[in-house]
Amino acid sequence: MPLEEVPERWRALRAAGPVRYEESLGVWQVVDYENVAAVLADPATFSSDLSSLAPTQEDFDTFTQGNFVGMDPPEHRRLRTLVSQAFTPRVVAGLGPRIEALCARLLAEVADRDRFDLVESLAYPLPIIVIAELLGIPAEEHLLFQEWASVLFSGDQLGEAPDAADLERALEAIAPTIREMNGYMLQHIRERRAHPGEDLTSKLIAAEVEGVHLEDQQMVGFVALLLVAGHVTTTALLGNAVVTFDRHPGTDAALRADPGLLPTAIEEVLRWLPPFPELGRRVAKPVVLGGHELAVDTMVMTNLGAANRDPSRFAAADVFDVTRNPNPHLTFGHGIHFCFGAPLARLEARIALRMLQERFRSLVVPSYEDVTYQNPAVILGVRRLPVEVVRQ
Repeated sequence: MPLEEVPERWRALRAAGPVRYEESLGVWQVVDYENVAAVLADPATFSSDLSSLAPTQEDFDTFTQGNFVGMDPPEHRRLRTLVSQAFTPRVVAGLGPRIEALCARLLAEVADRDRFDLVESLAYPLPIIVIAELLGIPAEEHLLFQEWASVLFSGDQLGEAPDAADLERALEAIAPTIREMNGYMLQHIRERRAHPGEDLTSKLIAAEVEGVHLEDQQMVGFVALLLVAGHVTTTALLGNAVVTFDRHPGTDAALRADPGLLPTAIEEVLRWLPPFPELGRRVAKPVVLGGHELAVDTMVMTNLGAANRDPSRFAAADVFDVTRNPNPHLTFGHGIHFCFGAPLARLEARIALRMLQERFRSLVVPSYEDVTYQNPAVILGVRRLPVEVVRQ
């Protein structure tokens, strides 16, 4: 099972040393908790701007102008501050009742079935509809977002260890979708400029710091970021939670006996199977890390999955423990790039998993032969997850 094979690779990486050069890929692998956290906390030395090392594609470069994940200070700080004015904790917390209503609607659509695909029925559509509604996208156009996300994150063009040529081919393959999204979102932003509402798009337009506003193309880039932070992470988290609970007998019963454990169980799923287990950084100035000299413009891959199971940081690191607290996993990053979508992903996961337990007396994966998986080079999660349920 791929979700259990990947941690074996993490264990092998850690056994080879905390920091080492991967000759075949031309990158430095950083796998222990201390050094991964150090890299992520030092943007001056380890840059998030990988544009000089990555293949370019005109549509993609235009599309990601507002994606501050790939920026360093001061640009990162300026854009994140602007976006933070609109995407506030209060906005996220206020989504709770709507997320509950959406979960109820999606589960009602499988009310007559004892078996259904959890990804197709709930984990995939839920976060995309939440984002589309948040942005003020008309309901009849939500399917567009689902189609775009399917193309952007399928990973069908990539092998499990993609090189620069693979990435270039993948960018070319998704370019038409990028162009379509770009045009659609620019038109949506212009309509909201003319007719502001209460949606996030209108709030992004109004956001201002020292007289500076977001440009239209920057807002489009932020929407692209939301599709990742608010959709893919949640879809993977929900699927990974159901699989992990199913693979650890007694977990479901423990959570039903004490529903207050659900938040800590979700954090443990995030530690156990991080949806994006690696983050890349570019060495911006000479540095010594783990006893090795790293030259400028070399690539560093921080392995969050391996760091999350580092026995020097986590007691019984290879044990799945829904009571683990504290749980300082690195799945949502560390430092200035801590995941902007984390509160939304956690909220959606809490509501969806709670409602699954309320609706069904039992929910199991009857056969793992019927489960299909995402390309682990892109994201760690399931693509299809047929489940069997018994209703309350």
